[in-house]
Amino acid sequence: MQKNQQKIVLIGGPGTGKSTVLNKLKEKGFFCFDEVSREVILKAQEKGIEQLFLTEPLLFSEMLLEGREEQYLSAEKRKENIIFLDRGIPDVHAYMNYFKTDYPSIFLEKSKHYKYDLIFHFSPWEEIHTTDNERYETFEDSINIDTFLIDAYSELDYKIINVPFGSVDERTNFIINSLACEL
Repeated sequence: MQKNQQKIVLIGGPGTGKSTVLNKLKEKGFFCFDEVSREVILKAQEKGIEQLFLTEPLLFSEMLLEGREEQYLSAEKRKENIIFLDRGIPDVHAYMNYFKTDYPSIFLEKSKHYKYDLIFHFSPWEEIHTTDNERYETFEDSINIDTFLIDAYSELDYKIINVPFGSVDERTNFIINSLACEL
Protein backbone atom coordinates (compact mmCIF):
# COMPACT_ATOMS: atom_id res chain seq x y z
CA MET A 1 0.00 0.00 0.00
CA GLN A 2 1.11 3.53 -0.71
CA LYS A 3 1.91 5.42 2.47
CA ASN A 4 -0.73 8.07 1.82
CA GLN A 5 -3.21 5.97 -0.15
CA GLN A 6 -6.81 7.16 0.04
CA LYS A 7 -9.71 4.73 -0.38
CA ILE A 8 -12.74 6.69 -1.53
CA VAL A 9 -16.22 5.18 -1.64
CA LEU A 10 -19.20 6.26 -3.72
CA ILE A 11 -22.48 5.48 -1.95
CA GLY A 12 -26.16 6.01 -2.65
CA GLY A 13 -29.30 4.11 -3.49
CA PRO A 14 -29.64 2.17 -6.74
CA GLY A 15 -29.71 4.25 -9.91
CA THR A 16 -28.17 7.43 -8.52
CA GLY A 17 -25.28 7.74 -10.99
CA LYS A 18 -22.41 6.21 -9.01
CA SER A 19 -21.26 3.78 -11.69
CA THR A 20 -21.52 6.40 -14.43
CA VAL A 21 -19.31 8.80 -12.47
CA LEU A 22 -16.94 5.95 -11.59
CA ASN A 23 -16.54 5.24 -15.31
CA LYS A 24 -15.75 8.92 -15.92
CA LEU A 25 -13.15 8.80 -13.13
CA LYS A 26 -11.58 5.81 -14.90
CA GLU A 27 -11.46 7.83 -18.13
CA LYS A 28 -9.59 10.52 -16.22
CA GLY A 29 -6.96 7.99 -15.16
CA PHE A 30 -8.09 7.11 -11.64
CA PHE A 31 -8.01 3.50 -10.46
CA CYS A 32 -11.53 2.31 -9.63
CA PHE A 33 -13.18 -0.85 -8.36
CA ASP A 34 -16.59 -1.59 -9.89
CA GLU A 35 -19.69 -2.58 -7.95
CA VAL A 36 -19.44 -6.21 -6.81
CA SER A 37 -23.17 -6.95 -6.75
CA ARG A 38 -23.63 -6.98 -10.53
CA GLU A 39 -21.02 -9.74 -10.82
CA VAL A 40 -22.67 -11.75 -8.02
CA ILE A 41 -26.12 -11.31 -9.61
CA LEU A 42 -24.92 -12.36 -13.06
CA LYS A 43 -23.21 -15.48 -11.68
CA ALA A 44 -26.43 -16.45 -9.88
CA GLN A 45 -28.49 -15.86 -13.02
CA GLU A 46 -26.16 -18.14 -14.97
CA LYS A 47 -27.13 -20.82 -12.43
CA GLY A 48 -30.85 -20.10 -12.97
CA ILE A 49 -31.42 -17.90 -9.90
CA GLU A 50 -33.07 -14.70 -11.13
CA GLN A 51 -32.80 -12.61 -7.95
CA LEU A 52 -30.38 -14.19 -5.49
CA PHE A 53 -30.87 -11.37 -2.99
CA LEU A 54 -34.61 -12.00 -2.89
CA THR A 55 -34.34 -15.79 -2.68
CA GLU A 56 -31.25 -16.10 -0.44
CA PRO A 57 -30.48 -12.68 1.00
CA LEU A 58 -27.92 -13.87 3.53
CA LEU A 59 -25.94 -15.89 0.96
CA PHE A 60 -26.04 -12.94 -1.46
CA SER A 61 -24.85 -10.57 1.27
CA GLU A 62 -22.08 -12.92 2.37
CA MET A 63 -20.86 -13.03 -1.23
CA LEU A 64 -20.96 -9.22 -1.41
CA LEU A 65 -19.10 -8.90 1.88
CA GLU A 66 -16.42 -11.26 0.62
CA GLY A 67 -16.13 -9.38 -2.68
CA ARG A 68 -15.91 -5.97 -1.04
CA GLU A 69 -13.33 -7.21 1.45
CA GLU A 70 -11.28 -8.58 -1.47
CA GLN A 71 -11.51 -5.20 -3.17
CA TYR A 72 -10.31 -3.43 -0.03
CA LEU A 73 -7.35 -5.79 0.36
CA SER A 74 -6.54 -5.52 -3.36
CA ALA A 75 -6.61 -1.73 -3.07
CA GLU A 76 -3.99 -1.89 -0.35
CA LYS A 77 -1.64 -3.69 -2.75
CA ARG A 78 -2.05 -1.02 -5.44
CA LYS A 79 0.54 1.68 -6.04
CA GLU A 80 -2.00 4.44 -6.74
CA ASN A 81 -2.49 7.13 -4.10
CA ILE A 82 -6.22 7.40 -4.81
CA ILE A 83 -8.54 4.40 -5.20
CA PHE A 84 -12.26 4.78 -5.87
CA LEU A 85 -14.76 2.06 -4.95
CA ASP A 86 -18.37 1.74 -6.11
CA ARG A 87 -19.89 0.99 -2.69
CA GLY A 88 -18.10 -0.13 0.46
CA ILE A 89 -18.32 -2.84 3.08
CA PRO A 90 -20.92 -0.97 5.23
CA ASP A 91 -23.35 -1.07 2.29
CA VAL A 92 -23.81 -4.78 2.98
CA HIS A 93 -25.23 -4.42 6.47
CA ALA A 94 -27.14 -1.28 5.43
CA TYR A 95 -29.03 -3.35 2.85
CA MET A 96 -29.61 -6.13 5.37
CA ASN A 97 -31.06 -3.57 7.77
CA TYR A 98 -33.26 -2.18 5.00
CA PHE A 99 -34.65 -5.65 4.30
CA LYS A 100 -34.96 -6.40 8.04
CA THR A 101 -32.82 -9.50 7.63
CA ASP A 102 -30.71 -10.87 10.47
CA TYR A 103 -27.01 -11.21 9.77
CA PRO A 104 -23.92 -12.37 11.67
CA SER A 105 -21.95 -9.86 13.75
CA ILE A 106 -19.00 -10.27 11.36
CA PHE A 107 -20.80 -7.93 8.91
CA LEU A 108 -20.58 -5.00 11.32
CA GLU A 109 -17.15 -6.06 12.61
CA LYS A 110 -15.71 -5.90 9.09
CA SER A 111 -17.36 -2.52 8.53
CA LYS A 112 -15.55 -1.26 11.63
CA HIS A 113 -12.24 -2.94 10.76
CA TYR A 114 -11.85 -1.84 7.13
CA LYS A 115 -11.95 1.95 7.14
CA TYR A 116 -12.28 4.24 4.14
CA ASP A 117 -10.93 7.77 3.86
CA LEU A 118 -13.71 9.63 2.08
CA ILE A 119 -17.37 8.90 1.38
CA PHE A 120 -19.17 10.62 -1.50
CA HIS A 121 -22.94 10.30 -1.42
CA PHE A 122 -25.22 10.32 -4.46
CA SER A 123 -28.81 11.21 -3.53
CA PRO A 124 -31.72 9.53 -5.28
CA TRP A 125 -32.50 11.43 -8.47
CA GLU A 126 -35.68 10.46 -10.29
CA GLU A 127 -34.58 11.96 -13.62
CA ILE A 128 -31.72 9.47 -14.00
CA HIS A 129 -33.12 6.45 -12.14
CA THR A 130 -33.55 3.36 -14.33
CA THR A 131 -33.99 -0.34 -13.77
CA ASP A 132 -32.31 -3.15 -15.70
CA ASN A 133 -31.51 -6.85 -15.50
CA GLU A 134 -29.48 -6.43 -12.30
CA ARG A 135 -31.15 -3.32 -10.84
CA TYR A 136 -34.79 -4.01 -10.12
CA GLU A 137 -35.39 -1.45 -7.34
CA THR A 138 -37.94 1.28 -7.95
CA PHE A 139 -37.17 4.95 -7.35
CA GLU A 140 -39.09 4.73 -4.06
CA ASP A 141 -36.93 1.74 -3.07
CA SER A 142 -33.84 3.80 -3.88
CA ILE A 143 -35.00 6.59 -1.55
CA ASN A 144 -35.60 4.14 1.29
CA ILE A 145 -32.34 2.24 0.77
CA ASP A 146 -30.47 5.55 0.68
CA THR A 147 -31.67 6.32 4.22
CA PHE A 148 -30.22 3.04 5.50
CA LEU A 149 -26.92 3.69 3.70
CA ILE A 150 -26.57 7.13 5.26
CA ASP A 151 -27.41 5.67 8.68
CA ALA A 152 -24.85 2.86 8.34
CA TYR A 153 -21.99 5.18 7.38
CA SER A 154 -23.01 7.85 9.93
CA GLU A 155 -23.10 5.27 12.72
CA LEU A 156 -19.50 4.40 11.79
CA ASP A 157 -18.57 8.11 12.16
CA TYR A 158 -17.87 8.78 8.50
CA LYS A 159 -18.11 12.31 7.18
CA ILE A 160 -20.39 12.06 4.15
CA ILE A 161 -19.89 14.48 1.27
CA ASN A 162 -23.02 14.99 -0.85
CA VAL A 163 -22.45 15.09 -4.60
CA PRO A 164 -24.78 17.68 -6.15
CA PHE A 165 -27.05 16.88 -9.07
CA GLY A 166 -25.59 17.82 -12.42
CA SER A 167 -24.06 16.40 -15.55
CA VAL A 168 -21.67 13.47 -15.31
CA ASP A 169 -18.77 15.86 -15.89
CA GLU A 170 -20.01 18.28 -13.22
CA ARG A 171 -20.41 15.50 -10.66
CA THR A 172 -17.03 13.99 -11.52
CA ASN A 173 -15.31 17.38 -11.31
CA PHE A 174 -17.01 18.06 -7.97
CA ILE A 175 -15.44 14.90 -6.56
CA ILE A 176 -12.00 15.64 -8.03
CA ASN A 177 -12.10 19.24 -6.79
CA SER A 178 -13.23 18.06 -3.34
CA LEU A 179 -10.18 15.81 -3.06
CA ALA A 180 -7.89 18.83 -2.81
CA CYS A 181 -9.95 20.17 0.10
CA GLU A 182 -10.51 16.89 1.94
CA LEU A 183 -7.24 14.96 1.60
